[in-house]
Amino acid sequence: MRFVRLPLPGAFRVELHRHDDDRGFFARTFCADEFRAQGLITEFVQHSVSFNARKGTLRGLHYQADPHAETKLLRCTAGAVFDVLVDLRRSSPTFGHWHAETLTADNHLMLYIPAGCAHGFQAMEDRSELYYEIAPAYVPDAARGIAFDDPTLAIAWPLPDPVVSAADRKRPRLDHAETFA
Repeated sequence: MRFVRLPLPGAFRVELHRHDDDRGFFARTFCADEFRAQGLITEFVQHSVSFNARKGTLRGLHYQADPHAETKLLRCTAGAVFDVLVDLRRSSPTFGHWHAETLTADNHLMLYIPAGCAHGFQAMEDRSELYYEIAPAYVPDAARGIAFDDPTLAIAWPLPDPVVSAADRKRPRLDHAETFA
């Protein structure tokens, strides 16, 4: 695996080292020793999947409040997504900044999203799916979110007229959201 630092502190794009042959390829998607060597979390206690039937579906921007702030490792297992993380750590030099990556079933890229960042994505194809590894486990009372269309963030979502849940349409803007120290 190759760990590529992203502009938000503690966030990485993880590129697989593929072993190709005439049958296809083999690649590790996780190795505790390699993650530990980067100073990253190695114990993910929850694994989840997000299936999105329709192109344009937008989920996010989600996070959990302290002391349940989540670290996520995710990859696209079907279709394609425009994946976004937003730094919500007030002590970070990139507080309020966002970064996006296009994850596809074909490019096999993964994202490591550190605690203190919100996460969201837009499905770029019908039947897109994300696989998550998460630490710590989901705590419903700690669930939070910020508006996907907050003008202060100005996220450049690629598809117009997104399919968004009623809950995500009611999320507060960053300046009214609970953030991290």
